[in-house]
Amino acid sequence: MTLEADSAPPDIVFRWSAFDEMSAQEVHDLLRLRCLVFVVEQACAFVEIDGLDPEAIHLRLMIGDDLAGCLRVLADDDAVRIGRIVTAAAHRGRGFGGEMMAEALLYLSERFPDRDIALSAQAHLEAFYADHGFRVVSKPYDEDGIPHIDMRRAAAPDA
Repeated sequence: MTLEADSAPPDIVFRWSAFDEMSAQEVHDLLRLRCLVFVVEQACAFVEIDGLDPEAIHLRLMIGDDLAGCLRVLADDDAVRIGRIVTAAAHRGRGFGGEMMAEALLYLSERFPDRDIALSAQAHLEAFYADHGFRVVSKPYDEDGIPHIDMRRAAAPDA
């Protein structure tokens, strides 16, 4: 039995990089994807390029040469924060967001085993993040016209 080209599973690669380890083209593609989704698609006029990217560790989900999704991680004294989680429109509905989150949690459990993981979630994604072990730790609040909640996942008990 032969699989049709369209039904073959894509070659998925996760790439972790500090900002200064990415090429100019890779930075461009990452910022472009985030702007397309967060600013254009979600119709939010806000400063998407906030100056924190140079301090972050970035996860890029690649399908071939195509950037299908990304997120960033920032560590502080309190917790490790996952943010700017995005999947390209052409790649939604295929479980890539969940795969990207699972990869991020694995990486963070190895790199920061004793730290809680925090994120600011769009409120309608509460169940998605709850499925990954996060719990709500704030009341809903408005961020750029979209309801958000703070969520947190405790450090592994054996860390």
